[in-house]
Amino acid sequence: MILVTGGAGYIGSHMVRVLVQNGFETVILDNLSHGTKEVANQTGAPLVVGDIRDPRALTSLFSHYPIEAVIHFAATIEVGESVLDPLKYWDNNLTGTLRLLETMRSFGVRNLILSSTAAVYATKSHGPLVEDDPLLPGNPYGETKEAAERLVTAAGAAFGLASVIFRYFNAAALEPSFGLVSHSIPRSHLIPAVLDTLTGRLPELKVFGNDYPTTDGTGVRDYIHVMDLVEAHMIALKRLLKGEISGIYNLGTGQGQSVMDIIRTTEKITGKTVRFRVVERRPGDVPILVASGNKARTNLPWIPMRSSLDRIIQDSAAGWGL
Repeated sequence: MILVTGGAGYIGSHMVRVLVQNGFETVILDNLSHGTKEVANQTGAPLVVGDIRDPRALTSLFSHYPIEAVIHFAATIEVGESVLDPLKYWDNNLTGTLRLLETMRSFGVRNLILSSTAAVYATKSHGPLVEDDPLLPGNPYGETKEAAERLVTAAGAAFGLASVIFRYFNAAALEPSFGLVSHSIPRSHLIPAVLDTLTGRLPELKVFGNDYPTTDGTGVRDYIHVMDLVEAHMIALKRLLKGEISGIYNLGTGQGQSVMDIIRTTEKITGKTVRFRVVERRPGDVPILVASGNKARTNLPWIPMRSSLDRIIQDSAAGWGL
């Protein structure tokens, strides 16, 4: 049995769907602060409504289900919000991970995949980020994820926890054939915001800064298709259960796309004009975040097959009915 925390949310729901398709008995734990019952019901796995910070809820869940491994997605993830409300992020992302690890230790569960982030890295002026680059998060969200990574590593040394830590870059798109509702994707993400502008849900797109040291002045990110992320987790889970793999891996393409690249590509694919307005930078944002995925390609091995920008926009637009 595989436990997926945050399995009613965006990435988690795609993960659960693929686990079920691959014959893994799976259970979702989600407090529904971001995920929904509607999304969870579409995955084919049972939903337990509860919070990772609640020891009683965790004990009840682990007592009821024979958990072999945990894929831990549950977290708060908004960089700007983390600057305004850091206590919320430390409580959820670190305390929640601590409570989960305590319960895993109590029940003898020794396999964990942790969802981390590129936000743990120090800003790099050139070249893709590699796993041994310096860590210096620029916002509380990244700080809490770095701390969670350290906690997981310490648990490995203390009680034999086997773990794979994935540092995501920008997860995007969805799998249209799954029928997972598009509102499972965080609306603050760039591509959903662009598409919401086209459907009229938003009157215009806010472009947060056009004075960054990039080719067109807008922020550059490494966008990776959610199904490529899920594939990396599937490979890691199978090998983790066999005791074959552990470590920290970037999940990205090595290619950066600017905000304007996203806008232009969306206009090309949909034939519609994106209304946008440039506003001030958001606190905590950095100019460029691009991954080197060479370690994952070599060691898992894993190749992101669906992460061209055209494919990401096409699948995203399909989920919006565009």
